[in-house]
Amino acid sequence: MITIKEVAHHAGVSMSTVSYVLSGKRSISEETKRRVEQSIVTLGYHPNAGARALASNRSRVVGLVVPLHSDQNMPIIMRFVSSIVARARDHDYDVLLLTKEAGPGEAHRVIARSMADAIVVMDVESADPRVPELRDVDAPVVLLGMPDDHEGLSCVDLDFATAGRQMASHLAERGHRSIALIGSPPSVYQRGTSYAARLLAGFQGETTKRGLLASVHSCAAGFDAVSECLDDVLHPDRGTTGLVVHNEAVLGPLLLELRRRLLDVPRDLSVITLCPDDVAENLPVPLTSIAVPAQELGAIAVEMVMARLGRELAPEVRLLQPLLTDRGSTAAR
Repeated sequence: MITIKEVAHHAGVSMSTVSYVLSGKRSISEETKRRVEQSIVTLGYHPNAGARALASNRSRVVGLVVPLHSDQNMPIIMRFVSSIVARARDHDYDVLLLTKEAGPGEAHRVIARSMADAIVVMDVESADPRVPELRDVDAPVVLLGMPDDHEGLSCVDLDFATAGRQMASHLAERGHRSIALIGSPPSVYQRGTSYAARLLAGFQGETTKRGLLASVHSCAAGFDAVSECLDDVLHPDRGTTGLVVHNEAVLGPLLLELRRRLLDVPRDLSVITLCPDDVAENLPVPLTSIAVPAQELGAIAVEMVMARLGRELAPEVRLLQPLLTDRGSTAAR
């Protein structure tokens, strides 16, 4: 492995000069800088991560707080994680994944021990108990999600409230008067997860505004749970003709159960969902959907963190507007 001493000898400079070129901590003449950089390329030198950290007073690590729960859809979670990791690597940063359920104090611990230069927080709750702590962390913090009280915090997320309104409106404009929301597992609502609460609020606000008959059904994963949920949703007294599904894990079982009951989508029942585009496209029946832009959201979260490293920037909230794609799974009534 090439060492900094060999780079210095090749470039005809001291080891401290090479270090200063790498860290940028002192001004070096352009000629010397070019000579050192050329030696680095020629020799194939890769600075040791620990040495870089000492030189720059940075760990070059982003902490990603994503407590894992049994009710989460892990393939979707990992889309966010992989996007964050990829964009962090674009900035020559690694990602420290913190998956343990941890209360207030975790972000302070990570920063105080120089384990990370910044924090991205997922699994945000509406009344998140970590909010007071996150406001006081002495490092950039970006929430991938939005608590009710987000003053002083930087957040990025899909505008779930608007998504809920759009999906209800989409069915209403096609003449549906009785619709149902098949939502996340009960524990997601009990935990007060922000995205689920915001979509529910948007859905209920739109159905009330339009005078629709609307019901809400929390649904766990698995065929038995889906079948039981559909028994309630499709009770003859409800007259349900349209479904809004905010639960990626039940989409496959739901469509299979509808087929088993000889119900055609969209002739007998219209279905619209919120999920990644490729999921909606590759179901047994391609579904009209609002996209979950996991890759874009993860990348924006990292860019917001990077913009705040070493700079004082005002907190900001970025809510991406929903994008609806019609794949023919909703019909006029």
